[in-house]
Amino acid sequence: MELLYLICSILSTAVTSLLLSLLLPCRYIIRRICTTRASDDSVVLYEGTVWHERRRPVHHSFHYSVRYALIDLDAAAHAPPNHLSADAIRHISKTNGPVFLLTIPPSVGYEQNPLSIYYCYDVEGSTRTLKKCIAEVTNTPWGERVTFLFNPNSDLVAKPLHVSPFMDMHGNWSMKTNEPAENLHVIISVQHPKLGNYFTASLTAKRVGSSVSRDYSGFFWLMPHKVALWIYWHALKLWWKNVAFIQHPRYSNPKYREEALLRDEGISYCQAFGSNEAKILKAEGRAFESMEKTTKNRLITWRDAPWPWCWIHTQESIEEPGAEYIHKNQ
Repeated sequence: MELLYLICSILSTAVTSLLLSLLLPCRYIIRRICTTRASDDSVVLYEGTVWHERRRPVHHSFHYSVRYALIDLDAAAHAPPNHLSADAIRHISKTNGPVFLLTIPPSVGYEQNPLSIYYCYDVEGSTRTLKKCIAEVTNTPWGERVTFLFNPNSDLVAKPLHVSPFMDMHGNWSMKTNEPAENLHVIISVQHPKLGNYFTASLTAKRVGSSVSRDYSGFFWLMPHKVALWIYWHALKLWWKNVAFIQHPRYSNPKYREEALLRDEGISYCQAFGSNEAKILKAEGRAFESMEKTTKNRLITWRDAPWPWCWIHTQESIEEPGAEYIHKNQ
């Protein structure tokens, strides 16, 4: 059934994207004639490279060029579809400053966003500090999205989502990102109990000049499609290399989300007290205020993700995810 949905998604996306692509020149001409719109200061564009490297059980690596938008959610004229609002993010992260969203916008009827990141700032006087980040990870073929807090300087998170049919759920994600400026980098590695540090994905990008920011439709034209093409093509290559195919855990282990929360709680214990102290505390059933604070600050939340095509996004579909997220974590 999932394969059928995937085939239908590909066919529908191909037709939709072709039709909308044919309209792009007309849209561009009309905008040039009818408007004198200045560059949008609420959006900063980045262009760079995504690298993937798997070291075990077989070596496999690839890279592709990519384009991202960094959106000031407070200043943007229109909220990005299917993402959280600035107020929702501040509520979750307990920050008081601006919120920026790093994402690949939908383009010609298609959306493909394996990872989006919210950068959450605190403001004290005239000083603005990047305090926390929120990752938004989507596994498009299965229609799921997970959102969780992490420390941008370096953090370890129990893997909460089945993102690849060639990876099980037993690993942890090591995550790190810098404060977006002229250069941007995001590094994620997978630490596995048996395979060790066997997989790394990274994004390295540079800020693009403001001269291209008058019309984003041309800049991002087939960018989501390209991301999907590389992901599925290299999945086929892994299958060809006889890497074991792993079914989604919901078919064999309906409690995989609860188990991910427990594993992340164990990581939090270790981060707060050190590995040995955490084992003793858990064995004795002892609870301390600092322990509870540490184990509750990830706020991992799952929700359904939209299917890739995106004909219409109403205001309800934009705001509802944030409202749902706040309600679950109050």
